[in-house]
Amino acid sequence: MSKKSDVYQICVQGYLKANWAEWLQSVQVRHKRNGVTILTGQVIDQSALQGLLDYLFDMGITILSLKRLDTHPKMDFLHHSLFHSIYLA
Repeated sequence: MSKKSDVYQICVQGYLKANWAEWLQSVQVRHKRNGVTILTGQVIDQSALQGLLDYLFDMGITILSLKRLDTHPKMDFLHHSLFHSIYLA
């Protein structure tokens, strides 16, 4: 039996442009009225999570919060999501 990936929610300062949604592929991108963008998606392991956080930091994006969520059946993302591709790169 394979281990399920954890689902994380990352809140960042500002609105990420539409091209970010394309680049993030299967990661859900939501904008809040208060100027915060919420990224929600599966992360295969802690190395992949660190890679994602490092990438956001390198892009100059302010990370406001990080939260591990309970796995949700509707969060069945494609294998080629950003979270997977950072780990494999």
